[in-house]
This record gives sequence, C-alpha cells and structure tokens, in this order.
Amino acid sequence: MQCDRIWRNAHLATLMGNEGIGLVADGLVATRDGLIVFAGPARDARDLSAAEDIDCQGRLVTPGLIDCHTHLVYAGNRAHEFEQRLKGVSYADIARQGGGILSTVKATRAASEEELVSAALPRLDALLAEGVTTIEIKSGYGLSLEHERKQLRAARALADKRRVSVRTTFLGAHALPPEFAGRADDYITEICANMLPALVRDGLVDAVDAFCEHIGFSLEQTKRVFNAANLQGVRVKIHAEQLSNMQGAAMAAAFRALSADHLEYVDEPGIEAMRDAHTAAVLLPGAFYFLRETRLPPIDLLRRHDIAMAIATDCNPGTSPLTSLLMAMNMAATLFRMTVDECLIGVTRAAAQALGQSRRVGTLEPGKQCDLAIWNVESPAELVCALGANPLRARVWKGQ
Repeated sequence: MQCDRIWRNAHLATLMGNEGIGLVADGLVATRDGLIVFAGPARDARDLSAAEDIDCQGRLVTPGLIDCHTHLVYAGNRAHEFEQRLKGVSYADIARQGGGILSTVKATRAASEEELVSAALPRLDALLAEGVTTIEIKSGYGLSLEHERKQLRAARALADKRRVSVRTTFLGAHALPPEFAGRADDYITEICANMLPALVRDGLVDAVDAFCEHIGFSLEQTKRVFNAANLQGVRVKIHAEQLSNMQGAAMAAAFRALSADHLEYVDEPGIEAMRDAHTAAVLLPGAFYFLRETRLPPIDLLRRHDIAMAIATDCNPGTSPLTSLLMAMNMAATLFRMTVDECLIGVTRAAAQALGQSRRVGTLEPGKQCDLAIWNVESPAELVCALGANPLRARVWKGQ
C-alpha cells in the first residue's frame, strides 16, 4: 500500500483496548489522506511504502492530546479575584458580590470578535505546543444572543487560524446576566426559546452545557435547557457537583449526557446513573488546585463503576487560568492519585468520549484521523511526572 507518510521505530501508545494504553515497543504508524491506515507492531505491517519515512528513534508516540473542557475565548482578566481569595474570600462570595463570571461577561461583551480571537490565540498556542490536536471551547461569557454568537464565532475562527480541531459548546446557562437579575426563569426561557435555536441555525453549536450549582442554575432550570437541546437534536454536558451535590450528574445522565464535569461532590447513585448512560467524567484538577478545594472527586468509586475519566485544563480567567494539559495530567496524578495510564487515557481516549468524538480521534487505529504527538521521552510516566517541562518533539494533525 502506498501511504503519504510512515512513522517507524516508535514506542507507540495506541490507547486501544479496554485496559491500559496499548504500548507497542517497536511500533509503526502509516497515514494516507489524513487518516491512519496502520498503527501497531512494525512486524505486522505488510507492503507499506510512503513518500516520507520518518524514524522516531524510539520516542514515545501517542494520539494527539484532547483538551475536552475549556473556556478559552474571553476578554479581560480576574487576577484581583485571585488576590481576594488569598485573603480568604470564597469563590461563592466573590460571585455574590458581582465578581466572578459576570466580571468576565462585562469585558467579553465590550470586545469585538477579532479582539476575542486575538486574545485567545496565545492560550491556544500554549496548548498546541504541548501536543493538543482537538479542543473544546465553551461560550458562556456573552449571556445574550449577540454576544454568545460572537464568542462561538470567535471559537470557530481559531480553527481557521491554527491547525487544530475545535468543538464548540453553548454554555448560555453559565450565570445570570445583569439585565435578568432576579429573573432566572425568564433567562432560561430566553435561552430555550431564542438563543439556542438561533445558534443551532447558525451552525455554531456542537453541544449544550449548563452550570448546575447553587451559584448557577437549579436542577429544574437545567432540565429545561436540556429539553430544549433535545428538541434541537444537540447532545448535552453539565458542570455538576463542583461545590455541592445537587444531583446534576444523575439528571444529566437521564438525558444521556456526553459528560459530567468537576464532580467533587458526586455520590454513588449519580455515578451509577452515569455508568448506565455511558456518560464520561471530566475531572478538572486545575480548578481544584486554584480554588484550594479540599474535597476530592471520588476516584475509587468512578473506577469501581468503570466510568471513563477524562482530564482537562478548564482554562478560564477566574478559577483555572491553566494552559498546560501536561500540568493538568500531573495535577490529576498528584492531587487525585490517578495512575499514569489513567492520566494518558484521560487526555486521549476518555476525552474523545467526553466530546462524542470517539469514532474520529482519541486512539491510534485505522480509519481515524491521524493526529499524533511525538515526544522526546520513552515512557508515559515521563510525560506525567515532569513539572514545567515540554518534551514535545512534533505535533501531527490530519497526517501533517
């Protein structure tokens, strides 16, 4: 078979199989027309030739990394809130005082689409420099049709500026905008009746998310958003059980949610519901660290029920200003006690599941998009343990 490109002599992590990461000592990957045609032991490759043949010299080769939960597009910064928290003010108290998400909303509404793209590019570039090839970007800092559209358009524009796959998530139910103060149900009606249908017609929505929390939206309000998403034929995700247990994960699982994210306070019935719905858990150690939380997500329960555990940066200006997925992996290992294999699965195979993209990316197997990260290391443990290091040798997106 004639291929476009072959990478050989690789320590290959295919991420195939139900357990482990599918390490192959003498591995080979071949691509044609942007898709993988072979990935596995070199001894099993038959009659493959290519215009370009690359010797990986024993380096670790993994699927391209996937950051499956970010708020990458926004304006302004919230460093002053960081100072407040250092003095003992809680995240919830800052939000109640008009800070938090609403301060970013004000700055984002004042910015043009071009300014949002310009501000987001350095954050995106930092992630790409560490091997990210697919990224999810949420809205939620516009909180009106005009400004949510602007934010989602900026997120999509990033895919025209850089070689990366972008998935966009509508997070209109992120916070209550000031013009709807005291009228949360009316705002949910605006989301369901006007904002979501218009944005779906614009082709800007790959998924719908909601912040179900005592400082966000109630279980019933979140259900209304998810029912509206169902009517539009769009899959849902949820910010759930970050600060309290509102049974959001179980409710989202009833809608067959792609993922439930944060989950520090999730209980076993919620996890059982996630298991039955094949809803992935997205763990966000950056927010846990930055907010100095003490309640760990129930990793052992998630393992016991065989929940796919994804890891993401949660890149945002207020609670996780993190643009390193490698650091998120290290945090997941050190703070949450996840294993090396779980960390690598969390930013590849499980992250793909959390985005509904398992048929396209997340593992190295024939028919999938040829997204690779080639590392100047020999073992996955070297990726997870290093602090502040970036051993990326090369990033491959769609075979290029």
